[in-house]
Amino acid sequence: MRHSLRPSILVPRGFVVDDVSSDSAGTLITVRAVGKASSCPGCGRTSERIHSRYHRHLTDLPMAGKPVRLVVRARRFHCDTVLCGRRIFAERFDDKVLAPWARRTARLDHIVHHLGLALGGRPAASFARRLMLPVSNDTLLRVVRRRGNRHFVPPTIIGIDDWAWRRNQRYGTIICDLERRRTIALLPDREPATAQAWLTCQPQITIVARDRGGGYATAAAKALPTATQVADRWHLMENASRAFLDAVRKSMRLVRAAIGAATIDPDLLTAAERLQYEGYLRREDANAVILRLAKDGIAIKETVRRSGHSRGLVRRILRGERTDVFRSRESSLELYLPWLEDRWAAGERNGAELWRRLKRQGFRGCLRVVTEWAARRRRAERMDNDALTRTPSARTIARLMTVGRDRVSKSESVTIAAIEAAVPLLVEAREIIAAFQAMIRKKIVAELEPWLERARSSLVASFANGVAKDRAAVVAAITSPWSNGQTEGQITKLKLVKRQMYGRGKLDLLQARLVGAP
Repeated sequence: MRHSLRPSILVPRGFVVDDVSSDSAGTLITVRAVGKASSCPGCGRTSERIHSRYHRHLTDLPMAGKPVRLVVRARRFHCDTVLCGRRIFAERFDDKVLAPWARRTARLDHIVHHLGLALGGRPAASFARRLMLPVSNDTLLRVVRRRGNRHFVPPTIIGIDDWAWRRNQRYGTIICDLERRRTIALLPDREPATAQAWLTCQPQITIVARDRGGGYATAAAKALPTATQVADRWHLMENASRAFLDAVRKSMRLVRAAIGAATIDPDLLTAAERLQYEGYLRREDANAVILRLAKDGIAIKETVRRSGHSRGLVRRILRGERTDVFRSRESSLELYLPWLEDRWAAGERNGAELWRRLKRQGFRGCLRVVTEWAARRRRAERMDNDALTRTPSARTIARLMTVGRDRVSKSESVTIAAIEAAVPLLVEAREIIAAFQAMIRKKIVAELEPWLERARSSLVASFANGVAKDRAAVVAAITSPWSNGQTEGQITKLKLVKRQMYGRGKLDLLQARLVGAP
């Protein structure tokens, strides 16, 4: 069945076509409204008495790769209401078709809005030119700002976290509706008073998922005393791992003595290792000064003034977390180490041949990286005393003590065995951390109190004390299905939007693009 294409199908609803003309510059369509009357915007009364006519020039969606311009023959009407302040008013149309004073149709404005949401200003303007939509970058951002602040449904379960305007300098706060999985507010800072003011206006909230920082906990407790606070499970797991790393750092002197590396021969060090060793000696001198002041009963504030070091550094020294000699760096071989270990176990010991095979797998490092790895691997297998003279970093020891024994080399197994035999407190700390992480994974809340009693007398006592202070939120994290993972995902989206605008977008524009997105 054949259908004829009528020009009226191509124009917005409520208009009929009077004239159509087309040239190389685009298509010009002259239209008029179908209705005979219009309502007064002042009093709402309908009038059919026409005063005059005028033309409105609009931009519409492109057609066949050419821009389309609409000329609307609009009318002015008399308002016959005696008490109305308007004697004459311009014809009004449906807001979903054409808004008052608009220079674009509503359907085109909708496309412009979504282009601005997705791409921002300049990228969207460039893309719009390709689509034959004449719109500037400033216009795109104005549309996003005007239409972006949508009203949200009052939430009952929210996630709250901070995000960085500029890392270590300035932070903001993001609030998400966890049930609807969308951002509902951005706050200009992460001060507890700011978060408390926003939460006070939302008394219907019953659950607040947050990180383990104390600021949001205080704000939620003051603004919503009856709401349940849920500590983020990922942060609990990460804090536990960090607590074990701190325990290893506190025990580094015992570790070095255990593996026979309490003294280091500088003549056996490489140039890079010698630089690190000299820095270690300077750090040890500074550590000795601060430890001596603490032994004399000097307060931390006075120690900071006398030594010239920061408060955080002084605290780390007093906790024994600044005793590493060598700092290991991530190698370009990290992704290929499992394959190399398999080939080495199969008897392939030629470093050049291993490098050629790695090149075919996409490895971009040089030959020397692989041959040095092979040389170190041979020395490790000889198991002589020299293999144990260098102490791994605290981070490396923490990793080796927590991974499976089938994933470490023979020399690493001997090193860890020596540490475990000489420093049993580290073994106990590892077991305590493993028990805590298993409790979180399996959601066994009954084990929390026995765990706290055991952990308070171990190397991870400070972590246990923090869990005890935040006991209610930790219990809720174990028993509740809610967590702050969705909030972290929205922060990732916020970072993308912020970087699209080269970090120059202000809070209102960021909120319009993030909160206003469908």
